[in-house]
Formats: sequence, C-alpha cells, structure tokens
Amino acid sequence: MGNYEASVLIVDDDEVALLTLGSILRGEGFQIFTARNGLEALGILDQEDADMVIADQKMPHLDGPGLLKEVKKRNSSLPFIMLTGHGSIDMAVATMKDGATDYMIKPFEPRELVAAIRRSLEFRRLNEENVKLKSQLKEQYSFHNIVTQSALMKRVLETAEKVAATINTSVAIYGESGTGKEVLARAIHFSGPRMANSFVAVNCAGIPSALLESELFGHVKGAFTGADRDRDGKFDLAQKGTILLDEIGDMPLDLQAKLLRILQERVYEKVGSHKPIKADVRIIVATNRNLEEMVANESFRVDLFHRISSFPITLPPLRERKEDIPLLANYFLGQLRKELGKPLPGLSEKAMEKLLRYEWPGNIRELKNCLERAAILTDGQLIQPKHLSINDDSGHGAPGKNRPGNIHLVIDLPEETFSMEKVTDEVLKLILEKCNGNKSKAADILKLDRSIFYRRL
Repeated sequence: MGNYEASVLIVDDDEVALLTLGSILRGEGFQIFTARNGLEALGILDQEDADMVIADQKMPHLDGPGLLKEVKKRNSSLPFIMLTGHGSIDMAVATMKDGATDYMIKPFEPRELVAAIRRSLEFRRLNEENVKLKSQLKEQYSFHNIVTQSALMKRVLETAEKVAATINTSVAIYGESGTGKEVLARAIHFSGPRMANSFVAVNCAGIPSALLESELFGHVKGAFTGADRDRDGKFDLAQKGTILLDEIGDMPLDLQAKLLRILQERVYEKVGSHKPIKADVRIIVATNRNLEEMVANESFRVDLFHRISSFPITLPPLRERKEDIPLLANYFLGQLRKELGKPLPGLSEKAMEKLLRYEWPGNIRELKNCLERAAILTDGQLIQPKHLSINDDSGHGAPGKNRPGNIHLVIDLPEETFSMEKVTDEVLKLILEKCNGNKSKAADILKLDRSIFYRRL
C-alpha cells in the first residue's frame, strides 16, 4: 500500500464522477482504483488488494446491489459504501441489511464522503481486532490449557466439554475455594456456541445484599433514592453470552426466587420496572458450600437447588490430584519467569517433596501464591524448602495445636508496630485463611455484619 492511508475501489458508469471522486480521494491520501461497472470491479478485486469499495447504485451489467452481494460472498468484512441519486429509506435499509457499511445520496459534500470512508475503515479495524481478541481468549481459556494428568480431573473435563457444546444448559460447579471453578466456567463459555459474546462473572458474596439485585438486573430511574438514571445490570451485559454466579450459596432467598424465574421462564425485570426482558444467556453457578445442608436448614430454596442441579460438576481438591502438583508448579513458574524477569530454574527435589506432602487446604490458588512468594525470595537458584511458606508437618500451614471446637491462631508482629489495629487486621486475615477465602463464613465466625467485614478487608 506504500505511503497511502488505504486503497479504495470506486465503481461508477459516470466518467466525470470517477475522475472527480478519484481526484478528491487522492488528495486525502488514498490510493485509487476505478471501474465502470460491477463486472469490471470484480475483475479488479481479483487482481488488487483494495481496502474498501464505493459503488454507484445504478450501473450496466452488474449494478451496485448486485456488486455488494458478490463482494460480501468473497470478503464479508470488506467495507462497502453505496452511492445513489435516487435515495429512499427502504433502499437504505435493504442496502445495510445486505452488508453495506454506509449509504450516501448524491449530491454530497466531499468531506462527508471522506468522513464516511474513514468511519468504515475504522469499523473494519475494530472488528478485526475484536475477532483476533476473541480468538486469543478462546485459545487462552480452552480446555486443553487446563493443566492436569489426573484421571479424576480428566473425567471432569470430558463432562464439561460435553455440556459446553450446548447453548442454554445451566451448569452448577461445586468445589472447595481455589479449585478453579471460574477457570472451568470460562472454558465452558469459550468452547461453546456463545463464545463470541460476553462472559460476565459475579461474586454474590462480595456484593452487599441490598445492592445485589440492582447489580444483577439493573434498575430504572427513580427505582430508589439515588437512582438518577437507568442502569444496566450484569444480566444485560451478559446477553447472548454467559453469566457466572459465583458463591451462589450467599444469594439472599428473595433473589433466589428471581433467579429461579429466569431459569424457568427466561425473563427478568429491572428494579423498579415491570417490563419483562428476555434472558438470552447461559447461567453457570458455582459454590464451595454444601447446598444440600443449606436446603435442609432452609437457607437455600429447594426448588432452585433442583433446578441448578440438572448438570452438576464437582471439581476435586488438589489433595485428591497430587499427581498434578509438579505440572502445576512448572506451569506457574513459567508464568512467574515472564512476570518477574528472573531465570527461576525450578524446584529442588526436597522442595518438590514438601509440595507433595502438603494437603493444600487453599488448593490451586494457595499453590500459586506459595510459588509466587518463593520465586520472589529465591536469588535465581533452585527453589528450596525454606522458600516455601507451608508447614508440611500439620498440612495446614499453622501449628497443630488445635483442639476440637477451638480456633487456634498464631499472630507474629514486630513490637515496634504492635497495636490493636494491627492485631485486628491479622485476626481478620487468619480467619479468612481458615475459611479458605469464604468471606461470608469468616464474617459469621467473627460475628460481624458482612458489609462491615467487607469494608474492613
């Protein structure tokens, strides 16, 4: 293309129009090809790599609409602007439906055409970037990128791949904190028919109950104090795609009823509105809680439980797939080499033995955090046992002095920074670790209102 901004094929049976448009666009920095009818234009497109087409509507042999259809058969992303001296709304609508990026009625100002050309070229560039990004996301989150050699985990992935091929089937992913529930949910989305559209993840435990309904479904202006405009919710953003409702066990009972309606009737309403909106979305839920126990104590709806349990998938904890620890360790160290810019040759034999002895209550997330800390501490040599912040004697990283029914905490703070504030912060962190990152459970143990606990964190 040389130093040209882009190459444009102009097609018009009017010789004066060809010369005039060609002169204007060359002056704007475009390379120009010209043709006097649609058949001649197709011949040029076979020989030249044009970035867009501008064609008159009425021409002999092959007119503008006919050329548009032929061009779109060959290259659906090639921008096409239709020119006509006999404009009508019906013609404009038909042309745009056939794939034209713009439609201009003669006579028009040259600057208007130049602006339309640049809009069309920018639209094509963004579309190509979008296609490339989606392709990268599909590759990044595909099932074959989930690191495992465990027979148990392979069976889970085989099951997940089968449900991924469906378009609407809801999925319930069960597993302890840190087992990779969101990773599996993304793999299901990016391997399925909805992968070209949005994946939206919502942590139901991380949003105060009073705000969760608006966060999920959006609201209309005036729905409540402070609602000064309409606002889309997560279900709006996930239309035609997938929504992950993580920590579904923390969803309030009244919202559980609304979620049940979405699953059954495929509609929802914004807060403050009675207008139903079609929910064209796959719903995936995830939890580390025992929903059967919650149903028994009436903190989770039995009808919703049965509805989301139509396709359950349970992720095994890391302690049940220890053969994956060496693979996962090498995978995380590969990522850390790039992030930290350090050689990180690997783990010593004794360090690996320590990883394999540990029970990993925090699962894959804990392993990743442990290796990140070790990678920072090491000076470029093999990671040694001293670099690993785990206690393989008790298997839980804390002294084994717990008594049944008691909570045992070890707080180690320098005297110069010791204060009630620091002690409180440390207690919050330790309890959260004991609950494997489950904020709601930690708040219950501390007998704190959840919103206060979240703010404190």
